[in-house]
Amino acid sequence: MIKVLIVDDQELICESLFIIVKSFPSVEVTEAVKSVDEAFESIKKNKPDVVLMDIRMPDKDGVEGTRLIKNSYPEIKVIVLTTFNDDAYVYGALKYGASGYLLKGCSKSELNEAIKLAVNGGAMINPEIATKVIKQFSEMASRVNIIRDDELIDRLSEGEIRVIQAVGRGMTNKEISESLFLSPGTVRNYISSSLAKLNLHDRTQLAIWAVQKGMLG
Repeated sequence: MIKVLIVDDQELICESLFIIVKSFPSVEVTEAVKSVDEAFESIKKNKPDVVLMDIRMPDKDGVEGTRLIKNSYPEIKVIVLTTFNDDAYVYGALKYGASGYLLKGCSKSELNEAIKLAVNGGAMINPEIATKVIKQFSEMASRVNIIRDDELIDRLSEGEIRVIQAVGRGMTNKEISESLFLSPGTVRNYISSSLAKLNLHDRTQLAIWAVQKGMLG
């Protein structure tokens, strides 16, 4: 059973999400709260596997909430829920370790899949904002110093390089699996081994690295 905590300051959305997520098979909604501070209290009590996090909240926004939760509970997956007007938050949430970035208008099946993906180590980003993520990665690449020695590239296998390129394009593990005809487990293993070989810490750094090295073609 996957335990999910919902964080959204808008009561109607909070209640709607509670009803929708509760209907998913093998998913339990531990609580629906209205702030990051309340989320921390809920996490202490209920120990959820996944947090569905609103991006715009009055005291602490979803980016700050993601940072704080991942710092204190790195094992918990955070999926950020947003609107088209929240583009500026995209990079921040992913930088701090969000395991998904969904529009509030996404379908129930997309939300269900995002939760399952997050628990299995993947990440879902809505196609509508995937290009914006890549644009921000490209802009940040010139300012973020994570370039590693070129000799490290020689350590990568052909399969790892193909997966890195796909990560750099903002593709989810499922999309990578389907496009490269690899099992989901193989995709996860390639990402983990690539991070270790390149001395990088997370998927976001791997995507930026791919952009910096001109690997996207």
